[in-house]
Amino acid sequence: MTCAQKKTWKLREATMIVALAWTVVFAPIVAWEAHAQKQPSGQGAEAMNMRLLSSHDLQARSAYQPVIHVQSGRWIAYIGHHGGSALNPLTGVQEPNGTSIVEVTDPRSPKYLAHIPGEKGEGEAGGAQMVRVCDGKTLPKGDPNKVYLLRSLGTSGHGIWDVTTPEKPIPVTTVVDKLRDTHKSWWECDTGIAFLVSGASGWRARRMTQIYDLSDPAKPVFIRNFGLPGQEPTAEAKDSPYELHGPISTGPKGNRIYLGYGTVRNGVIQILDREKLLNGPKEPTPENLLYPQIARIDTPPYMGAHTTLPILGIEVDDLAKFSGPKSRDIIVVVNESTSNECREARQMAYIVDITNEKTPFPIASFQVPETPGDFCSRGGRFGAHASNENMPPMYAKRIVFMSWFNAGVRAVDVRDPYRPREIGYYIPATTSKTDKRCVKIEAGERCKVVIQTNNVEVDNRGYIYIVDRANTGMHILELTGEARERANFLR
Repeated sequence: MTCAQKKTWKLREATMIVALAWTVVFAPIVAWEAHAQKQPSGQGAEAMNMRLLSSHDLQARSAYQPVIHVQSGRWIAYIGHHGGSALNPLTGVQEPNGTSIVEVTDPRSPKYLAHIPGEKGEGEAGGAQMVRVCDGKTLPKGDPNKVYLLRSLGTSGHGIWDVTTPEKPIPVTTVVDKLRDTHKSWWECDTGIAFLVSGASGWRARRMTQIYDLSDPAKPVFIRNFGLPGQEPTAEAKDSPYELHGPISTGPKGNRIYLGYGTVRNGVIQILDREKLLNGPKEPTPENLLYPQIARIDTPPYMGAHTTLPILGIEVDDLAKFSGPKSRDIIVVVNESTSNECREARQMAYIVDITNEKTPFPIASFQVPETPGDFCSRGGRFGAHASNENMPPMYAKRIVFMSWFNAGVRAVDVRDPYRPREIGYYIPATTSKTDKRCVKIEAGERCKVVIQTNNVEVDNRGYIYIVDRANTGMHILELTGEARERANFLR
């Protein structure tokens, strides 16, 4: 065999190994024995080891992202909405969907405080779906007596509001406008650095990263634009098929940023050196865009990477008797389903081992079985969307919550990252506010009224918040039974 033939064989062998790894990892991991009993297909709530504390209809607005913030002894939920419009009973005015502000100090009795109108338009073409909140006393140059809300404005920009008095939000400034698109950004409260998901003029991607210093929220300072090589304005190719969905930063201490690109197809998981990203060469050349990159993982073409949640230092009991590292660093990667009634490749969650972050490797997957719940026939989207991002002590390195559209929210035990195990779920009941979801058929279209749990978050007390894309509102939950025992609540 010639040297050239040997090199070709080694390349083929390496490719086969990677392909085999993805095939093995994505073999479904059954969500566990409790699914052996058939789930009802009606409109009522369905639950296992989760209990509903309360709900709020959020003025029947399509909801995307909830963030829970403590200010002046009060627990406040800020919820970003997709486009559309609804009557605001507090003002008596029909307002474009924007940001709902709800007090949840008593999780059994949420109180709607205010609505900040968003951009006109329907679906993701309007509203104000992204929200982040920081205290002025934490921001390096913020007013210590104020609380600030960073939010998107439809697809066109990002702005900051003063929400010190949540009942009376006040606009502060526009960070950036005249964009092609926006999505789920990240704001470091201790540094003020914001990683904004934007569609900047000239860039060959609908969504990329714009970095701003918002340490003084009233005076935004632009740092740089960033994207994948081939997305820069000078690239010769057509628009990039990879679009950013959101970054998660570990801040200066962790010095890492995890980004997810693509939904349903063309997924990319990217790990960046934060310091190199902020202080390295900023001209958007292919070489400079690669400078902060530690690793890039491309998914199979029918998979995406919507949320990339790092969980570092999981002590794995099953490794205790083996030599080598006893802990693992992982990324929980959650795709996003985008089509109704399963008219797309199946979208799930998977776990990537980044213990050696320069050689990331997929080790497990999680999905909700379609049967016996008959989720494809229920209507709307069935599949993964996002995970919680806040990790309070009772859940840290133990439990991840994932939104699953018409299958509600799922609680997953990740203490053994090689064998993620579902330990609870909650699917809300539909109400008179729940909107229909339709698909085209030969005779016209078929529509069904169905829950569409969009995003999920938890607060530092351990309560779980889910919001509905189909206008049903927000549900506040708590773990019960075995799921609660697996968490680390103080007894």
